[in-house]
Amino acid sequence: MVIVDDDHKEELEACLVDAGLHAYTEIPETFGMGITGPHLGSRAFPGTSAIIFSILEDDGLEAFRETVAQFKESRGVRVKVVAWEVEEVA
Repeated sequence: MVIVDDDHKEELEACLVDAGLHAYTEIPETFGMGITGPHLGSRAFPGTSAIIFSILEDDGLEAFRETVAQFKESRGVRVKVVAWEVEEVA
């Protein structure tokens, strides 16, 4: 799961696709509060985030982390990446 400001979402998606990630689900315009403050999509607290989900094989996780880290560093953008194990049940 990747959380990124909506302002940088398309740029991050392009970077991920270029790195070989071709299957993901996006939840656009999410609201929340974090280290950078509230992102509530309001006049008082403008801005929203996007959440991008993808299921990766274990051997693809490190390359994914590296791609996101390079994106963050090269653009000075705050991006949060969370990984956990999943099991397909149906």
